[in-house]
Amino acid sequence: MREFLKTLKKIRHEGPDSKNPLAFKHYNPNEKALGKSMADHLRFAVCFWHSFKGTGVDPFGPGTIIRAWEQGVDEMKAAERTLRVAFEFFTKLGVRFWCFHDRDIAPEGQTLAESNKRLDHMVALAKKLQSDTGVKLLWGTANLFANRRYMSGASTNPDPRVFAYAAAQVKKAMEVTQELGGQGYVFWGGREGYETLLNTNMKRELDHMARFLRMAVDYRKAIGFKGQFMIEPKPKEPTKHQYDFDAAACHAFLLKNDLAGDFKLNIEANHATLATHTFHHELQYAADNALLASIDANRGDLLLGWDTDQFPVDLYDTVYAMYIVLRAGGFKTGGLNFDAKVRRQSIDPEDLFHAHIGGMDAFARGLKIAAKMVKDGRFQAFVDQRYAGWSGAMGQKIEKGRVGLKELEAYALKQGEPGPRSGRQELLENMLNEYIR
Repeated sequence: MREFLKTLKKIRHEGPDSKNPLAFKHYNPNEKALGKSMADHLRFAVCFWHSFKGTGVDPFGPGTIIRAWEQGVDEMKAAERTLRVAFEFFTKLGVRFWCFHDRDIAPEGQTLAESNKRLDHMVALAKKLQSDTGVKLLWGTANLFANRRYMSGASTNPDPRVFAYAAAQVKKAMEVTQELGGQGYVFWGGREGYETLLNTNMKRELDHMARFLRMAVDYRKAIGFKGQFMIEPKPKEPTKHQYDFDAAACHAFLLKNDLAGDFKLNIEANHATLATHTFHHELQYAADNALLASIDANRGDLLLGWDTDQFPVDLYDTVYAMYIVLRAGGFKTGGLNFDAKVRRQSIDPEDLFHAHIGGMDAFARGLKIAAKMVKDGRFQAFVDQRYAGWSGAMGQKIEKGRVGLKELEAYALKQGEPGPRSGRQELLENMLNEYIR
């Protein structure tokens, strides 16, 4: 395979004392934590869209990043070159997975038929590159938000013709995801929401979205696709209010529409920020409800009001995340997909390596620290003790529904005023800092 990144070599683990900026300090794929390798715990993936199609565009100006391999050729040749560069990058970085939207890898044609033909051509190349490199598809998805036809949504569009077009696009995207051995398929709402209720029938739109997802479930069964279906919560941007607002809203929607058995969640850190939650809040909610399937690993900027999709280098975030993932049993078909983009001023291919190395090292450190926390059991012991009363006689009666208000009144009168107990937050935060050093 021709190398487009000739000056950049395969990234190796050199340990925390290394001064080489193009080396891992903490991510060692073969190092074991709780009996499993880092590579198996973390299941890193690179997203195709930001890393290889992103140009640094922002609300105030056009793109700044020019990819040399896309220049001087037609759009299909540019797509082929870009895909080859991506797989060269995956192998040099040492990740085992990638993720893509249909329109990332194959430019849209003048008709749906032409778009499908172009996608088939690119999928054939991707299949060969996967075979050549051993890199696998973590999950696929369809871009139902960029084209002008989707300006009012896809499955929630007021025009049934747009609904039908989106359905056809998802059908094809599911087929190619299956063709490439994808371990999952993600539904991101994009523009499934509204700007004003003055022109919106919200109940009808939500009913249509549920029907759309049922159709996808039916087709998955028809073609025998075994991958995990996921919804990715996001509260706003590009719309004012999106229907998949956060993990809890998605869960309620799935329960209401009898879809909970067919979908789990792909949690993104920056989307949690936009929903005024912490990343670990969203992860914990998903884990507690057996919905945590995969993670889009990035971070937002609390001083900016949009989805900045920065690479994750905050060690507290990675520790919290991996502590929750480990206690939830780890990834099965999902992983850590770097849905992140280099900054507008980071215009060289080398910057992509620096960005991913930083994210991978941060999560590797997070994994090692979280594994110690799980093994030591100090935090879990504190939580268990704090809730110990619920294991007692009356606590068990309440949880099992064996008492009502009358019985609890009698119990409260007999027991007297309950004495408050400290939550010890400062102690626990100090304990966490003992691990992070």
